[in-house]
Amino acid sequence: MNEFRGVYAVTLTPFNKDESVDEDGVREHANWLVEQGVHGIIPTGSTGEAASLSEQERKSVVEITIEAVRRRIPVLVGSGANSTRDTIMYSRHAEEAGADGLMVIHPFYCMPSERELYEHYKRLARSVRIPIMIYNNPVTSGIDMKPALLARLAEFENIQYIKDATDDIKRVGQVKRLCGDRISFFVGCDNIMFECWLMGAEGWVSGMANILPRQCVKLWNLTTQGETDKARELYYRMLPLGDMLDSEGLFIQYLKAGSELLGRPLGKPRRPLLPPTTKDVQRLKAALDLAAS
Repeated sequence: MNEFRGVYAVTLTPFNKDESVDEDGVREHANWLVEQGVHGIIPTGSTGEAASLSEQERKSVVEITIEAVRRRIPVLVGSGANSTRDTIMYSRHAEEAGADGLMVIHPFYCMPSERELYEHYKRLARSVRIPIMIYNNPVTSGIDMKPALLARLAEFENIQYIKDATDDIKRVGQVKRLCGDRISFFVGCDNIMFECWLMGAEGWVSGMANILPRQCVKLWNLTTQGETDKARELYYRMLPLGDMLDSEGLFIQYLKAGSELLGRPLGKPRRPLLPPTTKDVQRLKAALDLAAS
């Protein structure tokens, strides 16, 4: 149990100019991330624009990613959907395709109650065998799962992880007190990871790792090896980029623009998302230069 740890890149989905999925790009990006040293990758999350992909596109991205990684590092698959039925369908497909685990955001738009959310995850836990990381992101799902409900769900053997994107470092301690070692805590923000690790978080699901994987892994290594002063120095250089990603509502747009700035273009976001303005790209470049320095 609880074998996942470290920096997990939640991957962008590369697109061609006509907005079709760039399958070669999916394969190349996954392989590059492995070579850069991330500890795991997660396709078809919100960063991968899963909500804008068709069912077949989602399944194809998952299959290509798993094949490209070749068991070198764990692959967790973003399998959340707006219905329990579809969440189970995507989760079973991921398991059959060889995924090591699942990352599951709460049903969005329908705003399930606490009772409904519990039943949703209970049915999912009984439908698959691989580990489940619950993804708590109130901004995108409209639902904030409180630690007390998570502790109830931790009774299911394969619910083992939480990715929390509430931007609240107090959640680490709250989850640890209620769940103990039954739940591993992954921070889901790109601007509070250092603080969360010091509080006991076991990992980071990172969008930033798509573009600066080596810096992200270096920050993790310094922190976990007790070199706190060096880690803090690096963190402060990365923080302006993290703040841009998490605070301006242009997360995917900035990551794809950042990839292009760094010479690894992954295509534009799928509409209605648009590339950042020239002024924002200039700000992004300055933040990237600082983080990579």
